[in-house]
Amino acid sequence: MSERPLAEPTAPLDLLDERLRRGAGLRSALTGILERIRSGDLGALPIIVGLLVIWTVFQALNPVFLSSTNLVNLLMESVSVGVIALGVVCVLLVGQIDLSVGSVSGLSAALTAVTFVEAGWPLPAAMAAAIGAGAAIGWVYAQMVTRLGVPSFVATLAGLLSFLGVQLWLLGDTGAVNLPYDSDLVHFAQLAFVPAWLSYVLVVLAAGWLFATGYALARTRRAAGLSARSTRLLVVRSAGLLAALGFAVWYLNRARGIGWMFVCFVGLVLALNYALTRTGWGRSVFAVGGNAEAARRAGINVRRVYTGAFVLCSSLAALGGLLAAARLAAANQASGAGDVNLNAIAAAVIGGTSLFGGRGSAFAALLGILVIQSISSGLTLLDLDSSFRFIVTGLVLALAVALDSAARRSRASHGRA
Repeated sequence: MSERPLAEPTAPLDLLDERLRRGAGLRSALTGILERIRSGDLGALPIIVGLLVIWTVFQALNPVFLSSTNLVNLLMESVSVGVIALGVVCVLLVGQIDLSVGSVSGLSAALTAVTFVEAGWPLPAAMAAAIGAGAAIGWVYAQMVTRLGVPSFVATLAGLLSFLGVQLWLLGDTGAVNLPYDSDLVHFAQLAFVPAWLSYVLVVLAAGWLFATGYALARTRRAAGLSARSTRLLVVRSAGLLAALGFAVWYLNRARGIGWMFVCFVGLVLALNYALTRTGWGRSVFAVGGNAEAARRAGINVRRVYTGAFVLCSSLAALGGLLAAARLAAANQASGAGDVNLNAIAAAVIGGTSLFGGRGSAFAALLGILVIQSISSGLTLLDLDSSFRFIVTGLVLALAVALDSAARRSRASHGRA
């Protein structure tokens, strides 16, 4: 009796391939990951490996580094610059740059403090004015780039200098304005922590959300005759996230727990990730970053995409400045200065966002700022001079850019093959 030939599939090829692979489970998933790595699509792998190496080294040098108390402080300290880096990711994805995010964050801090403390505005109005000013700055940048043809490097460099001057003018002769410790903003940034029971609820919701979105996407792809992840793989992935987050929450709850400010930062990362991966605007951002002229010929409003990226970047820079002022309970001449600007840009790049545009994700800001803050925290615990922090951060940044360049060459050669 002759066997039925496989050359006559009754289902689309990639759907049939999924059925043949379904029994392989995790083995097929690992094979797919290895194939992507060979093609140059490294994703977040280098930064995750680097983060583990950094934590291992600092823990070996000082056992306090991975203590729950230090990790809680590390997460809280990473939020303000992390939010700014999230905005930098947006402009890098469209192949542009914003060098003024530090000055915009400092201006936002000063504007909030002056209107709230000295002018007596309600706190929500003061915060809205600061974020609105950031959005207006981003809109001006977009017009300079798209209508006047000014390179974003020059436009935002001019903004860096100008808005620093405005910040100093707002603060006046005293050079600093203290925020009331009993204000909701300061309480949110310093003392507001998620109750232990609620943190576990959030972990369950996160794992459930991962499974639900993955299952919905798989069902949509199957309905279109395309291959998709098996339900068993989705369950394993969600269970892994549940276990990892559950352990992290349990460990952090041994100290003060998880700050609401960090939860909000993660929420912003997830919201931007959804916008970039599940909306038409997100697809347009990657298209413009990959090739602006091709995107224009495809019917994408490139000017509108640039405007959205710059407005979002400056708005998030303003929000980051607000949180930094709340964390310090003051706005002063140093707000947004120092290494804030460079750390925000470095975090986006170290986290995996390409300087060449078109590649990256919202999670780059989260991963990148964790690396930078881990280096800062580890060197502080070792009581080393701040010069070492700049040296190490610079080396990590150079390595990240080198890996990105190597990955681009690998993808190009793989595509020609």
